[in-house]
Amino acid sequence: MRAAPAIFAAALALGLAGCGLGAGKGASDVQELVTRDFGQTVVGSTTVKKTKGSETVIRLLERGHRVTTRFGGGFVQSIDGVAGASGRRLDWFYYVNGIEAGRGAAATRVHPGDRIWWDRHDWAAAMRVPAVVGSFPEPFVHGTGGKRVPVRIECTQSAEKACDTVTARLAKVGVPVGRAALGSEVGADTLRILVGTFSGLGTDLALRQIRQGPASSGVYAKPAGGELRLLDGGGHVGRTLGAGAGLVAATRVQDQLPTWVISGVDTAGVNAAASAVTSSDLAHRFALAVDGKQRIAVPAG
Repeated sequence: MRAAPAIFAAALALGLAGCGLGAGKGASDVQELVTRDFGQTVVGSTTVKKTKGSETVIRLLERGHRVTTRFGGGFVQSIDGVAGASGRRLDWFYYVNGIEAGRGAAATRVHPGDRIWWDRHDWAAAMRVPAVVGSFPEPFVHGTGGKRVPVRIECTQSAEKACDTVTARLAKVGVPVGRAALGSEVGADTLRILVGTFSGLGTDLALRQIRQGPASSGVYAKPAGGELRLLDGGGHVGRTLGAGAGLVAATRVQDQLPTWVISGVDTAGVNAAASAVTSSDLAHRFALAVDGKQRIAVPAG
């Protein structure tokens, strides 16, 4: 994982620590995706039926790609000759089951069912993108760190139809979902899903972060009044959607697991967003905007 210069030392320590992972059981059904520019360009995609014992993310990457690293393996400098840009905030980052890694790839063990996603993108507008939706149905199926975690959905009264749609989609992939009132207390080990209009979700912390922009949430879209503003990779408004527009995005609040926000300008937008919660619609997307039948990758353009 690449990160801001201020945390180079921490990444170095984590990378060195990971070099000592010992033998253990191998992982099965692991998928690895390598993309550029927030998932817009696919460099490679591989499914590994069985890995060696105690496989790490960096070793798995090296088996299928030419890789150069820095800081004792803590940072990936280049993949297949494509490197981070000197003098620009452009680097490689990786996600496991849709969650941005918290340590170097040499220190992260691969677990059964993991979906590992490497992407090289500009981080000038957002130093961190803590969660993405493009690995769906992860992290709901296999969780994080090899452990499945509870999933809870919170819906506004006007979003019951969309709530039922999302619940059914998760049930189809074997994920039981608990329901709770919006704003109920939640533990740090629970994945939350919020369903409702932007106004209906009110002041929930996850939505507040999204409203504040990508520097706070890692989401390149901002609800504003009766609009949904889609941002480009530099954080600038590239497109504005109105009535019927929806958004599927994920962020993290403090030390909690990711919160998914399935929302919209109005009820029609929420229903449209819920209908897009599928592997095919969300694949390779950091977030997804919906405008009628149109699916729009976020960041936009």
